Amino acid sequence: MSDLLNGLSQAFWLVVTLDPDLVEITLRSLRVTLTALLVASLIALPYAALLAVRRFRFRRTTIAVLNALMGLPPVVVGLIVYILLSRSGPFGVFGLLFTPTAMIIAQVIIIVPLIASIAHQSLRELWSDYHDLLISMNTTQSQRIRAILWDGRRALLTASLAGFGRAIGEVGAIMIVGGNIDHVTRVLTTAIALETGKGDFALALALGFVLIAMAIAVNMTIHWLTQTEQEGRW
Repeated sequence: MSDLLNGLSQAFWLVVTLDPDLVEITLRSLRVTLTALLVASLIALPYAALLAVRRFRFRRTTIAVLNALMGLPPVVVGLIVYILLSRSGPFGVFGLLFTPTAMIIAQVIIIVPLIASIAHQSLRELWSDYHDLLISMNTTQSQRIRAILWDGRRALLTASLAGFGRAIGEVGAIMIVGGNIDHVTRVLTTAIALETGKGDFALALALGFVLIAMAIAVNMTIHWLTQTEQEGRW
């Protein structure tokens, strides 16, 4: 028990004093995850709006596949990205393996289906409300997409925050394609795994505190956005 209390006190001290290693790893995690979130949102949100607005053959199948990809194992994604970016892979010439860029690519693949699926559910309901109005105004497909994207921006923000929560806690795919290299690709989750294995529980707990704080902040934000949207204060 004394070892646990000692580790907790040291971890708290590392957080309070802004330990350089802790700050560096946290900032790198945020940089990688926020970049992946931006790229994924630019792909997923317009795609979700297109699925809501446009009717085409195999649309239901496409939506079903998109929902199924939400449960795609991150380790499998990491393996696929590793093969593609390795020296013998088709993109090995770019030398992206074991770099933050490879980690961003893996995170984008993981969270795009999640963001698109959540966004599509919200935009589909919004489109049912706006359908007659936008059709009667003889708008183009791109205008319809832009209209529901703008009016559903709060729900889309919630979808993006859910993607951030998924990405920031990812470890399997990140470990495979990033390699957990100190000062290069080491992020919160991989650093926690490493420090725990080394027995440095103080730093591991401090990193865990930061990760938990981020997860709580994201979930509280999603809860607040959901509540205010239901109360009609947007």
